[in-house]
Amino acid sequence: MQFDPHHLSALTAVLRLGSFELAAADLAVTPSAISQRIKALEERVGTSLINRGSPCTGTSSGRRLAKHAEDVGLLEGLVARDLALTGAATQGPGTLTRLRIAVNADSLATWFVAAMAAVEGVLFDLVIDDQSHSADWLKRGEVSAAITLSGKPAPGCDAIALGSLRYIATASPDFMQRWFTEGVNGGVNAASLHKAPCLVFNAKDTLQSAWIAAVFGQRLSPPCHFLPSSQGFVDAARAGIGWGMNPEVLVRDHIRKRHLVALLADAPLDVPLTWQVSRIMAQSLKPVTLAVRAAAKTVLVPDGKP
Repeated sequence: MQFDPHHLSALTAVLRLGSFELAAADLAVTPSAISQRIKALEERVGTSLINRGSPCTGTSSGRRLAKHAEDVGLLEGLVARDLALTGAATQGPGTLTRLRIAVNADSLATWFVAAMAAVEGVLFDLVIDDQSHSADWLKRGEVSAAITLSGKPAPGCDAIALGSLRYIATASPDFMQRWFTEGVNGGVNAASLHKAPCLVFNAKDTLQSAWIAAVFGQRLSPPCHFLPSSQGFVDAARAGIGWGMNPEVLVRDHIRKRHLVALLADAPLDVPLTWQVSRIMAQSLKPVTLAVRAAAKTVLVPDGKP
């Protein structure tokens, strides 16, 4: 089944921007034209593609078809580069291809932006999700690549080990004094950690409990603040709101200046990360893969390094 490229561009614009009006402005047509294109596409496939609302969202079929349109754009970009078409990569915004990637917030905050900056001709559409769950986006066919927790590759994907993002359990000196004083609570132990407030990114974040289990061999559920921001985690720890697992690269200077203190010396938690890319799109995304691997090397710890 072939699809009209104008219909596909209308679909992707609506799903990306959340409304028919914004999609119309983006494509320099009227909202009525967008509506007609979407209607024609839905009649073509025989199912609803968009959940009309504020914002508009894609049905499962709509998201899959939008992903198909993205793949087509990437493949066309590859062909243009291979054929050395005049100005194919530098003619302006109209020639840019869009790439949807699932990435965890801490990678974005520490090294992934450098990978984005190293790639030309691509507009990035990032989906932020925990590294333990980002592979689900690949399995649903909603992204072309993802930063995932190391493990079994998603079906139809190639997996490249990148190294580990090292985390340090940190808190402010005042917080340490209040909750982990040797004479009062016995220092940092399972009992004191069960009481001391911790910072949690969201309901999917298990880093704090994983660190406790790795160090003390117990599964605990301490009181927690939910704070979905990598930099906010650092700021909240410095402010004495709670302790949390922070990427070592983000807190290195704070620890050196004694703004933050490691709960325990020499007790990092290394989280192995993998770059997974749809096998069908692997060749088209080779420049992105090379940029991701190069940027990861500047921050991530090689697997097995103490």
